[in-house]
Amino acid sequence: MSQFSLTHEVAKPRQPSANGKPPLLVMLHGVGSNERDLLPLAQYLDPRLCVVAARAPHRYQFGGFSWFDIQWHAKGFNIDTNQAQQSWETVQRFLGEACSAYDCDPQRIYLGGFSQGAIMSLGATLTKPELIAGTILMSGRWMPEVGPQTDREHIANKPILAVHGLYDEVIPIQYGRAIRDFLQTLPVQLEYHEFTMGHEINLDSLQVVVNWLNQQLG
Repeated sequence: MSQFSLTHEVAKPRQPSANGKPPLLVMLHGVGSNERDLLPLAQYLDPRLCVVAARAPHRYQFGGFSWFDIQWHAKGFNIDTNQAQQSWETVQRFLGEACSAYDCDPQRIYLGGFSQGAIMSLGATLTKPELIAGTILMSGRWMPEVGPQTDREHIANKPILAVHGLYDEVIPIQYGRAIRDFLQTLPVQLEYHEFTMGHEINLDSLQVVVNWLNQQLG
């Protein structure tokens, strides 16, 4: 039996950390993708990071994976909120597993995701903020269902970066702004940016992620 809750791939640190154990960044892909999607970003990030890219637990069409099911209809979509909660709880468990297995610093565990992976990252952060040193949300959405579960005590001063495309055709910009508006009601250290891009990670947004992580790691 595997010691891990999620299948994943690893990009080990390219440079030793002055603090001993390396910081950990766990990255979560979007719907229909897999653990290989975001791992190439590791080459642009701080070389001290151990980057772990995890695969979502549910099979999706055309060989991809998802964190929760989505049902599309004429007026929009419905999501399986039970699956979503189960998935972010699995992510929370996986953070500790990966930190232990790759001998990382438990005080410097960062979580980041794109699209559905950003939804998972936000859910995990809102409900168990003590596990996470900081969070990166790329082109995601806030699920209002998480609101009543938010751990407001432990989320105080939590660094969170959110980026979104003005021309996002998959998760339109109003969802990114809803993340911003909700997080502004919490005592977090929020940094929010909008870019002239669609549902993607372009060079400008990636540079903001790089800079933010550099600031967090010092």
